[in-house]
Amino acid sequence: MNANPKFLNATARVDEGAVKPLPNSRKIYVEGSRPDIRVPMREISQSDTPASFGAEKNPPIFVYDCSGPYTDPSVKIDIRSGLAPLRQQWIEERNDTEMLDGPSSSYGVERLNDPKLAELRFNLKRKPRRAKTGANLSGNVTQMHYARRGIITPEMEFIAIRENLERERYIESLKAGGKTGARMLELLVRQHRGESFGAAIPERITPGFVRDEVARGRAIIPANINHPESEPMIIGRNFLVKINANIGNSALSSGIGEEVEKMTWSIRWGGDTVMDLSTGKHIHETREWIIRNSPVPIGTVPIYQALEKVEGRAEELTWEMYRDTLIEQCEQGVDYFTIHAGVRLPYIPMTAKRMTGIVSRGGSIMAKWCLAHHKESFLYTHFEDICEIMKAYDVSFSLGDGLRPGSGYDANDEAQLSELRTLGELTQVAWKHDVQVMIEGPGHVPMQLIKENMDIQLKECHEAPFYTLGPLTTDIAPGYDHGTGLRCCVTSRPRSIWVCRTRTTSRTASWPTRSRRMRPTWPRGIPVRRSVTTRCPRRVSNFAGRTSSTSASTRIRRANSMTKPCRSRVQSSRISVRCAARISAR
Repeated sequence: MNANPKFLNATARVDEGAVKPLPNSRKIYVEGSRPDIRVPMREISQSDTPASFGAEKNPPIFVYDCSGPYTDPSVKIDIRSGLAPLRQQWIEERNDTEMLDGPSSSYGVERLNDPKLAELRFNLKRKPRRAKTGANLSGNVTQMHYARRGIITPEMEFIAIRENLERERYIESLKAGGKTGARMLELLVRQHRGESFGAAIPERITPGFVRDEVARGRAIIPANINHPESEPMIIGRNFLVKINANIGNSALSSGIGEEVEKMTWSIRWGGDTVMDLSTGKHIHETREWIIRNSPVPIGTVPIYQALEKVEGRAEELTWEMYRDTLIEQCEQGVDYFTIHAGVRLPYIPMTAKRMTGIVSRGGSIMAKWCLAHHKESFLYTHFEDICEIMKAYDVSFSLGDGLRPGSGYDANDEAQLSELRTLGELTQVAWKHDVQVMIEGPGHVPMQLIKENMDIQLKECHEAPFYTLGPLTTDIAPGYDHGTGLRCCVTSRPRSIWVCRTRTTSRTASWPTRSRRMRPTWPRGIPVRRSVTTRCPRRVSNFAGRTSSTSASTRIRRANSMTKPCRSRVQSSRISVRCAARISAR
């Protein structure tokens, strides 16, 4: 169970391949209302389209870029020092947090004082922060707390710029393109009517709109105050679909160096968030290295680490141990937690007649604890205590679907829907504390039951973002879900989620999943997607319609290779990248 013994903090290096510039594009930054709001995007150059008289100029396309400074040639990457704390000044300006003397969790102190870990430990000189309490201070520093008080934070402005993808600039470039540009502009503004299912998607995302969606609970901004290195992003039905990548060591393989490498490759290939699902040794140290070098939000399943502390014996878990684990991870900078608080004692017998029982790892752990003690889950009974901890660091909930179905046979059964209703109740409790929430689900669901499942989720969970693990409509092959907020790839085997174990699986899982994230944005009527989806097919048709010594089929093939970089063969590797409003893999 040891991490790779060859890893030493003094010699740690980033994989050179992960910091190479991406081809035919460049990293740009769009400045906001203040100089320190610099929003990264990728400007992709397009070759000219052959025309009857000369060539048709194609303006560059701006796309979402979550690779952080790793693809910026002007930035020198040193994983021993970590990334620059982008949000630190914003956090300090609010003057509602305080610096602690050091870790306040007993396990964090124990790891810090263990001399055997000196060569593995990340040398973090910055102390952890926590919300202030006292006169005129609520002890709450969540983005929802600010939004409900009418405050537009720098994080919200950053997100508004990022979600618009320079669409207005692209439109202006078309207007300056003469008749050809005018023709393209006409195509761009025309779109088939989308189905918002009650949402309200504007032509342009403003900071005020971001604030309102977060205040309403319909979107979340995962942004722990102890992860200032992260670039603000948002998850919700009125915004671009996001992708999560699952990584993590195990008792059998991988070490700290490999996990940092997988994180850097995951974000390079399109992961908007990353979950560290490590279950091996040195979980604490591995997570520290990942967070300090991650420009995207990091999620975890705290019950996994708590289980390792009792050597895998679920019945020996206690609330006190779990609470200490939460504080430990909050102070490291974890941005969201998967917590299976909806797995209640009365629901466990409902799974007895299932084809595949309980397939969620977190759900299985809590079910075993409940049956061993014949008590209600401590995650449920202490849920308000958990909220008090999370609001002091701005950690978001990803309420786990511990009773999700592992086969189509079990879809929408009593156990699944009972848990979903409980998650709706807990969402209201979290919102009472201004803690942000997204909901996980729905696992394996036959196609004809998807709408019913989604309607129930929207109603019972009050439009909180849906972090989709599925819906998987088949039980016999790997399946890629499609979702409304955060997307995720899961396998259809009757067990829990596969985790990316190598950088190769990070790529083969992320690429096809990222291409699938485009699909939900088109029918939902999200305007910024027109810039890419309108331009690409036109280039293909133009290529196919010209005559030369190259055949039309060859031209189409070439056009596809230029305009669809996400087209890749999905090898039959056992992978798992989670996408949609939340990341999970219990």
